[in-house]
Amino acid sequence: MIEGDFAAPSPAALADEVAAVLGGRHEPGVVAFERLLNGVVAHCSSGREEVAAALADVPHGPQGWSYGRARALAGLVAAAVGPVRTRGDGEAAGAGWLELCQHAALDYVAGARIAELHGRLRAGDPVPFLLSTPSRATGAVEAHALVARLAEYGRLGVRPGPADLGQALLRCGGRIDPGAVRAAEALGTAEGPRVADWLRRGGLPQPVGRREREPGAPERPSRRRGARAGRRILVGHEAIDGRGAFPRRFWSLFRKFEPHIGCPHASLPDGRDAHTVAVLPWHPETAAARLLAGVASAADQDGRGAPAFLEALATTDGPAGPAVHLAVAYGLASAPDPDRAAAVRALERLTVRGALDGEALGRELVELVGLGTLKLPLLADSLRTAAATPRGAPGVWAALAPSLPGLMAGTRPQAHGMLLGIAADAARSAGARGELPEVTSLAVRGGSSLLVREARRLRDTLAGR
Repeated sequence: MIEGDFAAPSPAALADEVAAVLGGRHEPGVVAFERLLNGVVAHCSSGREEVAAALADVPHGPQGWSYGRARALAGLVAAAVGPVRTRGDGEAAGAGWLELCQHAALDYVAGARIAELHGRLRAGDPVPFLLSTPSRATGAVEAHALVARLAEYGRLGVRPGPADLGQALLRCGGRIDPGAVRAAEALGTAEGPRVADWLRRGGLPQPVGRREREPGAPERPSRRRGARAGRRILVGHEAIDGRGAFPRRFWSLFRKFEPHIGCPHASLPDGRDAHTVAVLPWHPETAAARLLAGVASAADQDGRGAPAFLEALATTDGPAGPAVHLAVAYGLASAPDPDRAAAVRALERLTVRGALDGEALGRELVELVGLGTLKLPLLADSLRTAAATPRGAPGVWAALAPSLPGLMAGTRPQAHGMLLGIAADAARSAGARGELPEVTSLAVRGGSSLLVREARRLRDTLAGR
C-alpha cells in the first residue's frame, strides 16, 4: 500500500539505513525518517523475528548527539527487537502527558504518534503500514491513498491508531477529489463517516491569524549574551474547531495561539525543522506562527538557526501568509550564514511557485528594520545574493519596489546607494519596467555620488535603457 520513496526497504536494507541515521550527526530528512518508521512497523507486522534479527546489531540510540527524530527511531528499534509484553502503566500514548508550551503544539502531535507506535510494538500489536506515511516529500497524504489504506485495514481487521489516523487527517488538504469522499463514505468501517466528513470539508480549517507587534520601545543593542535589540512582529491565531475527535495531545494545536505568552522553552525540543512543517503540510502559516519567535531569535539575538525550517515553509503546498513572510524576513537578516542562505532559497521557491507576496514582504522588512530588529548589512547581503540569481531576482524586486522609500527613510544615508544598487540589479535581472518617482527625483540630481549613480542606473533599467 505504501509505494515510491516511502516504501519499506528489505529488512537488511532497513538495518543499514537505520544504522546510518543513528550513527550520523544530522537529522534524517522527512522522506528518510518516514520511510524508516513505516519500514520498522511494516516488517514487525509481517515477520517480527526476521526484522528483529536484522536490527539486532543496530545500536538502540543515537551516538553522541540528541536530535529528536533519531531518538524516536532508536526507541522504535528497541521496541521492535525487544520482547513482546503487555502494555504497562504509563506506556499508553498520552499517559502522564502535560502540556507545557503553546509553541510546541506540533511537537506534541509528532510525539503522540511515536508514543502510540512504540506502545503497539512493545505490546505485539503492529500495523501493516502507517496511515500517516506521506505521499509526498512535503508530508502531504493524498486523500485517495488514505482511504485505500483504511480499506486495507478494514479487510485485515486492523484497528487504526488514533494518533496515526489523526496525523494522517492533518496531512490531507488542498483540493480534495470528490471521488475520495465517496470512497470514504463507502468504507463500511467505524472511521468511514469521520474521514468522509473531514475530506468533504477540505481537511483542517485555516485558522484566522492576526499580526501582533511586540509592545514597548526597542531595546538598545547590548553585548550581553542573550540580549536582543528592537521589537518583534509575531503572528497569533484564533482557536480551530474540531479538536474533540483527536487524541488529547493534539488539542494544543486547536487552541487559540497567543504569541507573546512566555513558556519554558529550555525544557522542550526546539522543533524548528522540516519534520515540524510536515506535521501540517497544508498549513505552513500555523507552523510558522507557532515557531516564529525562535526564527526571530537568530536575527535579533544569539539564537540557533533553523535553515531546514525556512526552506520547508516555502516548499509546502499551503498558502503563505504573514507568518511565512515574516519568517523569511527574519531569515534574510539572521546572524548564522546557513539561515540567510536558506532564506534566500525560500524566497526563490516562493517566487517560483507564485506564493510570494512581494508587497507584504517589503512592508515587513521596512517595519522590522525601523524597529531595529533586522540588521541592514545582513539583510542587504541576502538580498544581493538573491538578486544575482534568475529565480531570486523577481522576488527581490517584488519586495523592494514598494518598500524602497520606506527602507531609505528608516536607514542611514550611507546605505541608500547600496539599497538602490541591489534594486537595480534585481530589476535588470527580472526585466522590470516602470517608474519610481522617488528614484527619478534622485537620478536628476547633479553630481556623481554613489547614491546618484545607482539611482540613475535603476531609473534607466526601469525605462528599458
